[in-house]
Amino acid sequence: MTGKYLLLSALALVGLAGCSRTPASPTKPKQTAIAAGEIGSHMPEFVATDLRGHQISSADLHGKVVIIDFWATWCQPCKEEMSGYQKLLDHYRPQGFAVVGFKFDIMRDTENPVQFAKKIGVRYPLAVAFSEIKQKFGGIEGLPTTMLYDRQGILRDKVIGFEYADHFEKELKPLLGARPVQENANPEPSQ
Repeated sequence: MTGKYLLLSALALVGLAGCSRTPASPTKPKQTAIAAGEIGSHMPEFVATDLRGHQISSADLHGKVVIIDFWATWCQPCKEEMSGYQKLLDHYRPQGFAVVGFKFDIMRDTENPVQFAKKIGVRYPLAVAFSEIKQKFGGIEGLPTTMLYDRQGILRDKVIGFEYADHFEKELKPLLGARPVQENANPEPSQ
């Protein structure tokens, strides 16, 4: 009987030896990719020529808090938002804040986009949102669409439709406090 008991005990120990908490081969944690244009996604890399012929790129925005705004001349809410974003830029630029506007090209402009911007007092870079740009930002579902990125280029807020500049000011203030950034060597394009 003791022989059977010892044999069963030995088999149990051998069986338990294979039951450990460590996997046989290390497993990699699952990484779920965040789709472009979704909160938590990274600002896509882009290069574009603004409406005045100056090149703008995502590289120019590294280390800054950034609003990316999709707009159109025929979009009345866009007009309201854009002047508010210019006021935010005038106030927060020294703290490392930037704004870039991408003009939608799906309908005919109601007026010359450069004159439109001048008339409403917008001086930040404006470029055409060609299909590639729209895709890089995850597709644009409506106008205006505004995206707020932090200094690490992570999307922190996104609004489809009109929103007052006060909303974005409230959101960007804590992001600006993250760390100061020296002014970009490439100043805003001249008028």
